[in-house]
Amino acid sequence: MTRIYTFANQKGGAGKTTCVVNMGDYLTGRRRSVLVVDMDPQANATSSIGMGRHSDESDGDAGLTVYDALIDGMPFASVIRTTRRPRLHLIPSSPSLAGVEVELVGMPDRETRLRKALAPVLHHYDYVLIDTPPSLGLLTINALTATDDGVIIPVQCEYLALEGLGQLIHTINLVHDNLNPRLTVAGVVLTMYDARTRLSQEVADEVKRFFPEQVFNTIVPRNVRLSEAPSFGETIFTYSPESAGALAYSTLTEELLSREE
Repeated sequence: MTRIYTFANQKGGAGKTTCVVNMGDYLTGRRRSVLVVDMDPQANATSSIGMGRHSDESDGDAGLTVYDALIDGMPFASVIRTTRRPRLHLIPSSPSLAGVEVELVGMPDRETRLRKALAPVLHHYDYVLIDTPPSLGLLTINALTATDDGVIIPVQCEYLALEGLGQLIHTINLVHDNLNPRLTVAGVVLTMYDARTRLSQEVADEVKRFFPEQVFNTIVPRNVRLSEAPSFGETIFTYSPESAGALAYSTLTEELLSREE
């Protein structure tokens, strides 16, 4: 059975993309097949996995992106790209996705187009990990509607980290009540933790009060290698496998696997 997780937080810089690409890569090391779906017009997951950002880099179907599936009905089987990591596949994004919410507004199935596009390819994968933009618009709604196994919310241990989380939970509840009754919060990941500062500990304590049952025990530290890896089109496991960031994401993913059991 395919597990589908959406990584969401409308606050930018929370670590959604970092979680998606690194947890996805680690899962392939555990012999799981993984599909990453990049729903962010900034295409950071696409470039972090080593693919170009632009939809015009085409040879055949190579230039197709998630935009072509959501708007033009292109089958995901034609959009999926292989990567340098065995068992890790990608549905890429591009800047053209920035205008997709305006185009979706007039479509009768505007909230469920991603779920319908995913359905024919799910049997190829053990996991689908969906990266979302820093907003609660139709792209994020599509991701939440497509999710069977819950939302993972990265929260950075910095000032104003909890700003907007109430609105995110409200949106999740609305999607649960009206579009996807399977939707839950699968977990909350504390990211960019700096043990040298009191602020990081105060934020971590506050997040645990806000989500008393969902916070993962594993905390992702602030780590320069995690920041560097995407610029080389690498995950932390191919760029710096001995780093604190790699240890954190391997432990975090193992914790997710244990929760599933």
